[in-house]
Amino acid sequence: MTISSFDDLLLQARQQSEPQRLLFVFSGAELPDDATAQQRARFEAGAGGALTPLMCVDKTPQEMETFSALLEESSQFGHDWAVVFVAALAGRHGVAPTSKEAEAPLQRMVESIKAGSVGSFIPFDRQGHAVILS
Repeated sequence: MTISSFDDLLLQARQQSEPQRLLFVFSGAELPDDATAQQRARFEAGAGGALTPLMCVDKTPQEMETFSALLEESSQFGHDWAVVFVAALAGRHGVAPTSKEAEAPLQRMVESIKAGSVGSFIPFDRQGHAVILS
C-alpha cells in the first residue's frame, strides 16, 4: 500500500476490515538554541529545524472528509503547524476505538515525536502530501 497523500490515507483507512480511529499530532518547526550557522540558514530558507508537538486530536476516517477540512479545523486553534503526524488505531469486532481508548496511544505518539522517533507515523505537510523526513 502506497500512501502519498492524505486522501490516500483516508481511502486506505476506510477500506480496512476493522474500523479505524486516526491519531493526529500537529507539530511546529523550531530552531534549537544550539543551532549552527548552517542550520540557521537552512531553517530561514524553510528547511530543517526540530519538530515540536503543538496539539493532537483523534478522529474516525468518516469524521474527516478531506485534508482541507482537517486544515480548516486545525486553523481554529491558532497554532502554525508545519507537519501533521498520523497513525491509525484499529478497532475490534466491527467497533472503532473510542476517543477515550485513543488517549494513551495518542500521548505515546506525542512522546515519541518529542524523542525524535517518528518512523511508525506518516507525516504530511500543509498541502496534504506525505513527506519523508531526514
